[in-house]
This record gives sequence, C-alpha cells and structure tokens, in this order.
Amino acid sequence: MPPCGQPPHPSPPTWQHGRVTAATHSTLFPQVPDSADAVLEGLDPEQREVATALHGPVCVLAGAGTGKTRAITHRIAYGVRAGILQPSSVLAVTFTNRAAGEMRGRLRQLGAAGVQARTFHSAALRQLQYFWPKAVGGGLPRIIDRKIQTIADAAAACRIRLDRNELRDVTAEIEWSKVTRTVPADYAAAAARAGREAPRDAAEIAQLYATYEDLKRDRAVIDFEDVLLLTVGILQDRHDIAEEVRAQYQHFVVDEYQDVSPLQQRLLELWLGDRDSLCVVGDASQTIYSFTGATPDHLLDFRTRHPGATVVKLVRDYRSSPQVVRLANGLLSQARGRAAEHRLELISQRAPGPEPVFAEYTDEPAEAEGAARRIRDLIATGVPAAEIAILFRTNSQSEIYEQALADVGVPYQLRGAERFFDRPEVRKAGIALRGAARFGANDSLLDDAVDLPSQVRAVLSGEGWTPTPPAGSGAVRERWESLAALVNLAQDFAATKPGATLADLVAELDERANAQHAPTVQGVTLASLHSAKGLEWDVVFLVGVAEGMMPIAYAKTDEQIEEERRLLYVGITRAREHLHVSWALSRSPGGRPGRRPSRFLDGLRPGSTAATGRTAAPGAGGVVRGFSTAAPAVLSRRTSRTPARCRVCGRTLSDPGEMKLMRCDDCPSDMDEGLYERLREWRAVQANRSGQPAFCVFTDRTLIAIAEAVPGDAGELARISGVGVRKLNRYGTDVLAICAGRDGAGEDEDG
Repeated sequence: MPPCGQPPHPSPPTWQHGRVTAATHSTLFPQVPDSADAVLEGLDPEQREVATALHGPVCVLAGAGTGKTRAITHRIAYGVRAGILQPSSVLAVTFTNRAAGEMRGRLRQLGAAGVQARTFHSAALRQLQYFWPKAVGGGLPRIIDRKIQTIADAAAACRIRLDRNELRDVTAEIEWSKVTRTVPADYAAAAARAGREAPRDAAEIAQLYATYEDLKRDRAVIDFEDVLLLTVGILQDRHDIAEEVRAQYQHFVVDEYQDVSPLQQRLLELWLGDRDSLCVVGDASQTIYSFTGATPDHLLDFRTRHPGATVVKLVRDYRSSPQVVRLANGLLSQARGRAAEHRLELISQRAPGPEPVFAEYTDEPAEAEGAARRIRDLIATGVPAAEIAILFRTNSQSEIYEQALADVGVPYQLRGAERFFDRPEVRKAGIALRGAARFGANDSLLDDAVDLPSQVRAVLSGEGWTPTPPAGSGAVRERWESLAALVNLAQDFAATKPGATLADLVAELDERANAQHAPTVQGVTLASLHSAKGLEWDVVFLVGVAEGMMPIAYAKTDEQIEEERRLLYVGITRAREHLHVSWALSRSPGGRPGRRPSRFLDGLRPGSTAATGRTAAPGAGGVVRGFSTAAPAVLSRRTSRTPARCRVCGRTLSDPGEMKLMRCDDCPSDMDEGLYERLREWRAVQANRSGQPAFCVFTDRTLIAIAEAVPGDAGELARISGVGVRKLNRYGTDVLAICAGRDGAGEDEDG
C-alpha cells in the first residue's frame, strides 16, 4: 500500500481493475478525444450506458464518488461528437457556479465547447434580460443583493419589531415561501403542512411577506428568487416566448436533481414543453438542503412522471477506499424514511486502505490541537496540505481549528471565501503575466528565463512569490499560496504542452477564470459539511461529531434527524483514503464531560451497539484517545494574544455587543430558540420577584449568548460575557438547570 497521497501501483488498463480513475479525477490537461467513440473509452458499463442513452427521459441514480459528472459530461460530449446533439441546443443546469464551471471545463476538454452549462438562476437571468423588453417593456428592474434591509423596512411599515435574529429567520421564511411557490395568503397553511417552526406568528410573517412584495414593487426592484418567478411567469403567459426558448434549447441535463425546489422544477417543465429529452442525475441520500425548499421527491417520482424512462444506477465508488465505503454504507443502513428506501449500496473500486480512526477528547481545544498535530505529521510524511480537509457542522467551529493549525505552522484555506480568480493578488498576477506576454522581449526580468515555468516564476517574483513560503499563516501566506498555485499550474501546463508560450498560458488562465476552474491552492481546507458537498480529499477530519452538534440540537423531527444523518454521510464520502472522526466530551477545558458521541456512530464505532442491537462490524477501526492535560494553559495563552474574532466569518470584532456574542450581528446564529424563550420567561419571573427591570437580571444579548453556548457547568457559564461572579452565584443554578432541560424557577438566594 503506497503512502497516503501517492498514486497506487499501476494496474491493468481495464475499468474492472480501477483504471477508471477519472470518475472523480482527471489529468490536468488531457488530450481532446479524436472521435466520438474515443469519448467512451475508459467508462465503466453503467457510465457507458448513461453516455449512450441519448433519446427519451433518462434518470441516473448516482452514489457518492461514482463518477456522475464524468458520466453526464461524456454523455453530452458523445452526443455532440457523434452529430446527434447540436452544442447550442443543449442546456446543462446545476446549482453552483463552481459546479457549472467544472462542467464547462470538462466539456471543453472533451471537444464539446459551445454547450451551455449554467446554474438555474444564471440561465433564467439571461432569458429574463433578453425577453423582458419584449414581454414587459423597458429595462429589467434592479436586482437587490440582500433583501434583509427591505424586510426590515416592511417590518417598520407593519409596526412589527424584529431583532436581528428574527429578521434573518423571517428572511429565510420568505425565501422558502417563494421557492415553494407559496403566496403570502397561503403561507400559514403551507408552513403548517411542511412542519416548519415559524419564528413569529404565521399571520405576522404573511403580513411581512405581503408588505415586502409591495415595497419591492414600489421601488422597482426584484430579488434573487424573483429571477426564477418572473421567468416562469413570462414562459407561462407568453407562448411565443416559450416556443422561442424551446427552439433554442432542445436537450436538458440536470445535475444534483435531488436538490431542485418546486419553483426550479416548474421552470424546467416550461423549458421542456411537451418534449422528453431530459437527463437528470442525483442521489436522494445526499439531500441536505431541504430547509431551503429542496426536495428529492422529483428525483424519486421521476419514473412515475416518465413511465418509459431509462434508469441507470451508478454504485461503483472510485473515490473512497473499501473501509470508508463500508462506514458510509453502515451509516445509511440505519436510516429511515423515503430517501433511505432508495439508498444506493456503494461498492468501492479502490485498493484497501486504513480503517477509519475514531478519537475522543476531553474538550474542544484538545480536539482541535489533536487534529492539527496529526495533520502536521501527515504533511511531514509527504501528504500535500491541499489533500487534507477539516469538516465541521457549523461555521462557528472554524476559529479554533484555524488557531490550532496556525500554532503548528500548517497553512489553511477557508472554503466559501473569495473565489480564486477574484483574489486581488491573482488579478494583479494576471495583469503582470499578460503584460509580459506582450512586451516580454524588452523585460530584463525574463533575460535568464529559459522556459515557460521560469518565465512565470520571474514575473511573479515581482508580485511577491518566492521559492520558499513565508513562515506561519495569515494574509501574507495566503497571498503566497495563490501565486504558488499559478507557478504550479504553469509547470503542469508546460509539461503537457511542450513549446507553450506565455501567451498560451494567459489564454488558458482566461478560460479557467471564465469557467471558475481554479488551480489547487496548497493549504488544509476548513469547511462546513454543507459547503464540502461535491468536493473530495485524500484525508478528511470530521470533527465535533457529538450529540447536540451532529445531529444539531435544533433538529427535532424524524425528517430533520434523517437529514442530519445524510449530512454526515456526505462528510464521510468526501474522504478518499484516510478518515478521522472525533468528538469532545466538553466544550471548554475543565468543563463537565457530559457530552457523548453522535447517535449516528452507534454500531459503527468500536465498542458501541446500534439501536437495533447490531454491533459494529469486525475491523471497523480503532479508538485513539487524545486527552490533553495541557489544554487549559494553551487556551489561556491563545485568549491573551488573539483579538476577538467572529466565530462565523472570522472578522475582527470591536463592538462590545458583538464581542459578547463572539460573532457579527449580521452573521447567522446557532441559538437554541426554545432555550432562549425559556430563559426569557424565567427572567420575567425573577424581575417581577425582585421588583426591577428585566435587563437587570440579564440583558437580551446575554440571554442570546447563553442560548448559543448552552453551558453545561458553572465554569462554562462564567465565561459568558455579562455573567459576573455575583450573578453566577445568584442565578447560576437556575440557568444551568434550564440549559439542561430542567425547571429552573427556584427561589433566588437573596429572596
């Protein structure tokens, strides 16, 4: 078995023996296939079935790591290269700009340039901009970037007071209503049917929703969801425009079909008309966005709507080792509900790897430090930092891992941060390379550059690149990593295209920027489980896998719990070879060790038993315990030297109110709403009993901070700003009882 991060030993050139590595990998600059038949080379039988099924409705049920993007891009390319599909008549839609960019890049590499690959919103916006003058007249109204201020204005107009948390929650309800095609008058009934826990009275939300729509109309603006709604409206009302769109696009491919909302499904139906040239791809077991209105029902009901559809199941997993796949399959084997009934049993095509490691720590700082040390050791053995990821349930968990990695000198990058080609240093580097390509003969920097890589190194040295990376982490290291990614890209480009010039590289960078096909940046990835969807690494650390975080505390219903299980499944299946699963027994050093591992690990980790009485399968991995007695001292040193930073977005905090919550006011809260209400009720009783204003007991912000932290003992409660020694002695017993779910309405000690 080769070391982690190294390619396996060569194997026979057949798909049965694992040579179909491009299910999730591909060479950086592959040769364009010279014929339609060459497009099919290397596909396994099921992928080939997808690629050659070019007529009628097709449903591809594709498990994690089974090469779904490979299958559908080869399907489009084969159809184009065989002359069956005209590139301009194909529209491939997905859900993120990154996925659309990757699809465009792969199609270009397969010789199928000209095919439109877009997100639903991007495709709809182009159509709306083009047809608006004809359908409505004038120019398209301005699209507002953020609707929260307009909703705040609507609340003021309705004389409804909303705090920041309620404002965000109402915004989410309005967005959900729009993507589920729910009008204000129907909100209350629709929310009740969907089992949504409304942040305010349903009638108030309906009123706010209606007023928000009126304000937009008065101000001649539209929002993100309106782009789809208005496109649907025009296509429904104007048959001539609908036919014009259908004449343009005659073949449709929809990726991640389990994530479509009712509004997106309606738009797709209008694009199709009475035709059936549709290929959908998805996996119900990866449905993790139902809170936004996404539903797997359209995927699961596809055969009902299209009785003659071709259905292909992809279950050969080319991404993960048999050990990782076994854990993923075991997790889903305990799932319940409709999505679970259609789960796919993955079959790994890779060579055996190490067993997943399960690690328990005394507290969260010890867990972060344990992960950082293991990552440092892996990098020392030759594993690229870019092939390692730390995945967590909420963004608020990021900061402690950022600090732990910085402490051991490991570079990292935050997933969801600024896009690569939008980074200032990358844009400046592009300008410098473009200038050198035009006037390089007169540039003394290039006098000693003998080939393309040395030319790029010479140019970028003027932008801050050096052969040796700067020490530590932070902004300087991040800029260097961006430039180093361009240097590495130039080396790969020159190796695969001998004789390539600086102008050729600039053209390649332009194409990649248009497709958002970024090169690899060296650094450990920190990402939430939701933002990790669609990505993969050699080594994955799943952290914080404890009750209350996985499943998250506010997941109450069976459906919500099962979605949390699917979210963990997505995390597990991001790992190719090494998987580390960890949890902490308490939040802070010295805290009460009252936490337990996630229920989802029951029967899967050694020594545990599943709810059904099954025990973990033999060889399911070993326990590594990472107890650290030095953690409290480490934490105190860290606190003294690090400015207060938002635990969600990482911004430095200066406002006292934000510092109390340890997050920006505009960043999402992970507050336990039920706990917050119980604390407010208890506070009202205490204030009445003592004859003083409620804020003299605890301010609203302190209650929010308590409801977000959910302290388990006096030490954790005392660390919350606004809880001093006097209030801890006076109210601590009650507050901790309420946080633990018990009645905290006892007599106060001064009463």
